[in-house]
Amino acid sequence: MPDMEDSSDLYDSYESEAPAWADHQAQHLEDLDTVECLRRKIKYYFMNPCEKYHARGRKPWKLILQLVKIAIITIQLVSFGLSNQMVVAFKEENLMTFKHLFLKDYVDGGMDTYAVYRQTDVYDHIEYILKQYGHLHNITVGNHEYEKNGGVYTPLSVCQDFYRNGTIYPGNDTFEIDAHVETECFNVYPMYDPSLREVLPGFELHFKRMLSVKLTFVLKAINLQTVRHRELPDCYDFTVIITFNNRAHSGRIKIDLENDVDINECRDWKVSGACKFTEDSDIFFDTMTIIGSILKIDIQTKVLTSYDVCSIFLGTGTMLVWIGVIRYMGFFRKYNILILTLRAAFPNVIRFICCAGIIYLSYCLCGWIVLGPYHEKFRTLNTVSECLFSLINGDDMYPTFKNMKQKSNLVWIFSRVYLYTFVSLFIYMILSLFITIITDTYDTIKQQQQSGTPTSELQKFLSVCKDLPNSGVYRLDENNGCFLQCWISR
Repeated sequence: MPDMEDSSDLYDSYESEAPAWADHQAQHLEDLDTVECLRRKIKYYFMNPCEKYHARGRKPWKLILQLVKIAIITIQLVSFGLSNQMVVAFKEENLMTFKHLFLKDYVDGGMDTYAVYRQTDVYDHIEYILKQYGHLHNITVGNHEYEKNGGVYTPLSVCQDFYRNGTIYPGNDTFEIDAHVETECFNVYPMYDPSLREVLPGFELHFKRMLSVKLTFVLKAINLQTVRHRELPDCYDFTVIITFNNRAHSGRIKIDLENDVDINECRDWKVSGACKFTEDSDIFFDTMTIIGSILKIDIQTKVLTSYDVCSIFLGTGTMLVWIGVIRYMGFFRKYNILILTLRAAFPNVIRFICCAGIIYLSYCLCGWIVLGPYHEKFRTLNTVSECLFSLINGDDMYPTFKNMKQKSNLVWIFSRVYLYTFVSLFIYMILSLFITIITDTYDTIKQQQQSGTPTSELQKFLSVCKDLPNSGVYRLDENNGCFLQCWISR
């Protein structure tokens, strides 16, 4: 009978522990469901817009809004670019017009060699400018006009810069010079048939002491080509400066023509036979895009005429908006390798550029000091940097070697050593190492993607979930709210 009693007690103990075991099993299953729900939640978060659409039918509104924003910004940028292109063309064509109008016997592309060598030629060229300026209404085919200030024409100014005193005797190798520079100016008002001796009877050039002669005048014009593009025309003020440069005192006086352009709003205008001139935007862009858009609207409505500032903000904003699309490509494993490579290689690239930049700067300074007097591409530090950067990319290499003047054998030999070592060092070593840094990072990331092995704890956690986006379980999670219920129960 004792055996029967023991078995009965054991049976009673089993019956008492069975509910507790069942509760534990149910709690364990509930925890597994919660973990699986959490895993699907996180996996859904890292899905690309297409996978989210298949998983829960969620439309990629952010992507659509980004594409619409890009379309609006790009259209606006193209519109501004075409308008700015007309402005640049008008400036360049007027500059070419002034050269043909006021420079005697000027030929296109001849400004580098345009100079005078005789005293009489200098006087003749100045008189020619004065006559052309006086006959402007009869000779120009454009809508150019003299500037008026209070109903009076603004005069043309002739200014001569020269040393205060000086006696120079090259035959005896002696000279005496006062380095103070004096300026003598005369004003000439528009006349129909001016003569240099008539309008400037006391004008005399001090060739031995003369540094430069500048003729400055202002002409006005209106850019009418914007009318056909439903945009108000701009009014331009061209400050024309013609310089006779004798600072070298080499017997060759260079002649140059420049013009400074001011764009203003036309004070009184009337346009008929065209659509209304308006410019409206819904502007929900980045900060630079907003600023550029506001400036563009102001330019279109002639409140402002600062094309350069507007182009900088609008162009930079458009560039950043287009670059922002790349983050959507990062959701796709086949397209995000560029982003991952740039992100991983960026620290090493910065360190490498800092070291290579020191070597590059040393070559720039050395070339500027040594080769500057003998090579036009090494005259300034800016041109030296541009020349060496072109050599790194294999551009303009032979002319750089060829154009070196052979006046000094020592400098010529040094230039060969300098150029050969720079090309060999940067093209065959530094540039190759730079490419290697990028390719090594690319290969590492590509191998990780091809192997499919999780590299982080989160990726290992998500790799257990094998539910596809179109399986339908993600819609159930959204409807049931299992993740929220889990947190409420806890």
